[in-house]
Amino acid sequence: MTWIEEMRENVTSVEELERHIELTCAEKERIRAITDRYPMSITPYYLSLIDKNDPQDPIRKMCIPSASETDLSGSFDTSGEYQNTKVKGLQHKYAQTALVLSTNVCAMYCRHCFRKRLVGISDAETIKMLDHIADYIEQHKEIDNVLISGGDALMNSNHIIERLLQRLTHMDHLNFIRIGSRIPVVLPSRIYKDKELLGILKRYAANKRIYLVTQFNHPRELTPKARLAVERLLYNEVIVSNQTVLLKGVNDDPDTMAELMNRLTRCGVVPYYVFQCRPVTGVKAQFQIPLLKASRIIDETRSMLNGHAKRFKFVMSHEGGKIEIIGVLKNSDMVFKYHQSKDIKDSGRMFIQTVKDDQCWLDEVYEL
Repeated sequence: MTWIEEMRENVTSVEELERHIELTCAEKERIRAITDRYPMSITPYYLSLIDKNDPQDPIRKMCIPSASETDLSGSFDTSGEYQNTKVKGLQHKYAQTALVLSTNVCAMYCRHCFRKRLVGISDAETIKMLDHIADYIEQHKEIDNVLISGGDALMNSNHIIERLLQRLTHMDHLNFIRIGSRIPVVLPSRIYKDKELLGILKRYAANKRIYLVTQFNHPRELTPKARLAVERLLYNEVIVSNQTVLLKGVNDDPDTMAELMNRLTRCGVVPYYVFQCRPVTGVKAQFQIPLLKASRIIDETRSMLNGHAKRFKFVMSHEGGKIEIIGVLKNSDMVFKYHQSKDIKDSGRMFIQTVKDDQCWLDEVYEL
């Protein structure tokens, strides 16, 4: 079975889901109500990772709708993506980095997604946008890297992926290209079964360094098939790095997080960021963890890691930039630092703010 054929078997309705997992009548009604607003789509592969006897299973939480998604608090755009859009399909928030939203299609709809507001676009629309996107990047020589994201960048056809890499890898002012994808986690066969895709990646990696940035959030996601996908990428000259999201009920435990980081480095995956979960509408109530508790989790996690495994930065993707969460001083004072900033005056700026026990985000960032 090809990966496209696997995708046709995705679970998208309550009726399909209850063939795999036992659901109460109340759960079925809740899921129907939620999926009217936020669609459900789960690959059979990822569904097979769920412990069906555990209603609090962390894999289940990331793919099956929960009643918490009906909570409308929060925002649909927590980091100002709309105001950073320069041409359709391209954001330019940080001077050195261009973000290409190449598709809004994903292999699976993660319940903690921060782009729940978006709907799918077709290959034809991506092709129309491509020339405008490439022209903008060529004209802005301060850009030294491009992140091809989505949706999921590897849900593009091989033709689109090659078109993007063909244009970008020949731009002298770019140092490297990143591809944002959760495919190694939710549909690894897209990688290890597709020799054409791997050939494309290897061919263009000869012109420009290519990184694949993925998102493993729990050790159980690092299955033999997922590890095989990672091995195939590494063999074909693609560096693999990982961005984990700190999620309540999934990985908000130092032992779990340490196991994840250690297993990633064992597989050759570079820990890159751990993100504080954003206050996204439909996500905030279920997955966010208070900052003080989150900082303690990360500190305890790092105490169990070697130097390579603890290289990640713990950050929040704020409207003003990526803010590194350094730690707690005393009482409820926390230290923060701009890891990346939209405004050059904030570059590297450190600041201290008093944080409430239940506070999960910085709504305002104050001057020292």
